[in-house]
Amino acid sequence: MRIFRHYTDLPVDARGCVVAIGNFDGIHKGHQVVINEAGSIARTTAKPWAVMSFEPHPNALFKPDGEPFRLSTMRTKAHRIEQLGVDELLIQHFDFAFAGLTAEQFVEEVIVKGLGASHVVAGYDFQFGQKRQGTCETLLHMGRGKGFGFTAVPKVMDEDDIVYSSTRVRECLKAGDPRGAAHVLGYPVELEGRIEKGDQRGRQLGFPTANLHLGEFLRPALGVYAIRAGIDEGKNTRWIDGVCNVGKRPTFDKGEDVILEAHLFDFEADLYGKHLRIQLIEHLRAEQKFDGLDAIKAQIAIDCEKAREILAKEG
Repeated sequence: MRIFRHYTDLPVDARGCVVAIGNFDGIHKGHQVVINEAGSIARTTAKPWAVMSFEPHPNALFKPDGEPFRLSTMRTKAHRIEQLGVDELLIQHFDFAFAGLTAEQFVEEVIVKGLGASHVVAGYDFQFGQKRQGTCETLLHMGRGKGFGFTAVPKVMDEDDIVYSSTRVRECLKAGDPRGAAHVLGYPVELEGRIEKGDQRGRQLGFPTANLHLGEFLRPALGVYAIRAGIDEGKNTRWIDGVCNVGKRPTFDKGEDVILEAHLFDFEADLYGKHLRIQLIEHLRAEQKFDGLDAIKAQIAIDCEKAREILAKEG
């Protein structure tokens, strides 16, 4: 999959594409249907299969002081999109100048002149352009005059007729329900980042940890989780079972931002500076404050045993 950073930079062989457009935060099952619909049309018409997303997320631009909310970094998003088989990913820089394009300018400058798109696919509720004035009806109407087709993908719902959505994933995570979130996504919730050196208190307790600051990631319910940790090794990822705490470490009165501390089972190699992917499998308990190190060590041992049992059943 080729990745481009601006709609004006596309080579000739990427133009004429069938493109799915959206934020696609999380790449949940509904997003996957939209992207795969573009793929189906691209294969039928022998055109490049493309996805256009935006970075940073528009919410981060318009609400810079808001709470962290992202479900996926651009790195994670690109990984998931590539797995679907997409040919081209356009990660469009989203700033106030781009946000200021009217709906008509977006169609003319981006879709027609920039992408030379032969067909556009979007979710039923897609809005675009200045003040979100553009809708699916806008794309359908303008497409007829500008020479590109348009498909609006209707709501995608589960067996209980509940719509797959990023909002639903966020609600599950805040409720401490990573399995519910995984049901919407189609895969385990994944947090990722580069390992930073901490105060090494976990090593002193006999349970060394790899520390991740969550940055723009949505803060899941605080507490302890059974996890799978993925260590990037070139093109491959090595997965290791483990347990993590997501929280502020109240026993030590740190008062810091939420941090993820992961303990990997039967693993002793140095991870500092490496990129780590953390899949949240099951929430074991809420974060709590302990009376001393012995109490913490005893509880961590219980957490590890429970996590091993859960992960052994995952296969």
